[in-house]
Amino acid sequence: MSNQLATKQQTGFTVAPQNMTEAMDFAAMISRSQMCPKNYMGKPEDTLIAMMMGNEVGLNPLAAIQNIAVINGRPSIYGDALMALVQNHPAFVSIEESFDENTFTAICTVQRKGGTKHVQRFSRQDAEQANLWGKAGPWTNYPKRMLAMRARGFALRNQFADALAGLITREEAEDMPTEREVNPAPQAQQLEKPKGLEFYDEATFKTMLPKWGKAIQSGVKSADEVIQTVNSGGKGQLTDEMIIQINEYSLKDAA
Repeated sequence: MSNQLATKQQTGFTVAPQNMTEAMDFAAMISRSQMCPKNYMGKPEDTLIAMMMGNEVGLNPLAAIQNIAVINGRPSIYGDALMALVQNHPAFVSIEESFDENTFTAICTVQRKGGTKHVQRFSRQDAEQANLWGKAGPWTNYPKRMLAMRARGFALRNQFADALAGLITREEAEDMPTEREVNPAPQAQQLEKPKGLEFYDEATFKTMLPKWGKAIQSGVKSADEVIQTVNSGGKGQLTDEMIIQINEYSLKDAA
């Protein structure tokens, strides 16, 4: 018994899906769990996208749904999880955070290998200029922490964009205009065709998909970068199904 316990402690317990079918089944299971975050309960599609986004930055599925949320239509991550991703990056050297009580300024200093120390400040004056100071909620209840999270988010995104895949802090996302959490029901998630722009040609997509998949699996581009490039190329918008097929290469790479 003791030998079996030792083996479990050494090997751990892996729950990472090995293919798209397993990922979809796992997402459905999580979305039905009472331990699932409220914004993902009963929403397997949203759960799957969060898992895929987490895979892009190195988070396992459970960590992804606990730390990633879609706020105002954009994926975001809690500031503490953002810190963890950067600290696990091979180029990370150090991070220092402090607070100047005299000027009410949060200061974050971060350094990566081969670079100099990067200093980012965010003050009460900055918050006032952005119409954040005194705003109902965290900016009123925990102003120092909100200043610190803004300084941290800017510093880490400036120096470790390669580790964050475009993620911003949840604290910053919640301060964007018309803030609301976007986690629509499955029937409301159908992609609508943008006015004046057709969907991407199906035949061309089938031809290009293997090439994009090769770029994703070789690390030349991430799935998100491929999707953004295609959607902004003027040849049409990708459908939901096309996006899922592109994202599947990230899961194949992880397996």
